[in-house]
Amino acid sequence: MTTRKAKDELTDEKHSNGEASTVPQIIECVPNFSEGLDAGTLEAIIRAMRVDGVHLLDWSRDADHNRSVVTIAGSPEAVVEAAVRGVGKAAQLIDLTQQTGVHPRIGAADVVPFVPVSGLSLVQCVMLARQAGMAIWRRFGVPVYFYEAAAARPDRVNLEDVRRGQFEGLLRESVKDATRRPDIGGPELHSTAGASAVGARKFLIAYNIYLQQPDVSLARAIAREIRASNGGLFGVKAMGVMANGRAQVSMNITDFQRTPMTKVHATVEEVAKRHGAEIGEGEVIGLIPEEAYEPNAEWVRQTINFDPERKVLERRLKQPLDWP
Repeated sequence: MTTRKAKDELTDEKHSNGEASTVPQIIECVPNFSEGLDAGTLEAIIRAMRVDGVHLLDWSRDADHNRSVVTIAGSPEAVVEAAVRGVGKAAQLIDLTQQTGVHPRIGAADVVPFVPVSGLSLVQCVMLARQAGMAIWRRFGVPVYFYEAAAARPDRVNLEDVRRGQFEGLLRESVKDATRRPDIGGPELHSTAGASAVGARKFLIAYNIYLQQPDVSLARAIAREIRASNGGLFGVKAMGVMANGRAQVSMNITDFQRTPMTKVHATVEEVAKRHGAEIGEGEVIGLIPEEAYEPNAEWVRQTINFDPERKVLERRLKQPLDWP
């Protein structure tokens, strides 16, 4: 009789001996573009990303942050090509010397993260990110910083360290300070498109909670208390902003397994009460993995228009969007 463990070991041995896995290789890429006002610009960028073997899963345009997020997934080589083309079109259409917004940014295509979905590892996504970064520089003259798992230096693992000073500050510092030079290209940034931060990471959930009180100072106080860098929730990055005329706690959850969405929601609610504030509805930007979805959770019920068929990655892969 063969035990479950023995079967797993046999499977691992087959894979290590070079036999092909039956699990399809799928990666996700979630490029963020520094444009949220002009729908035509975003649609042109998305059209440029249409490549055989790549599915369009989600996109959102945020006028308040002046930022757009696109989610694509598919075979590794095709997704890399699609992402590179998107960066090139963004560099052509977005002029950062004329762009402003509340969200930090260093580039027209600000961040380009690659995420393993199935059939390959985070280490393999690091190699894909490096390939993408080289192609972005060679084709379009946009310098690249590598971050998260793809970081070439320990001081560039955290995206906020890479983006310190934003486009305007980095435009000066990359030339004067050797520690701020891009990993590929430069030292000068592209004069209008800046630089792109290209990375490899695990799933990240972009989650925002609105406050009932229109006081951004409350949102900022809550954000300071809950973010990991201040001793708050593990793997949570947060900032307080005004969005849609309302105060909002804007968050990135980088490890939903250690810090589930339920805990994030409950903690924000608790901290808000201590500051004399009350939370309202939430919103999820982009997609979440099936493992993070909690059907009966309070955060799901309070999330605006949350439809798991549209917002859960594995389900969306079965019914992708039409390309514009």
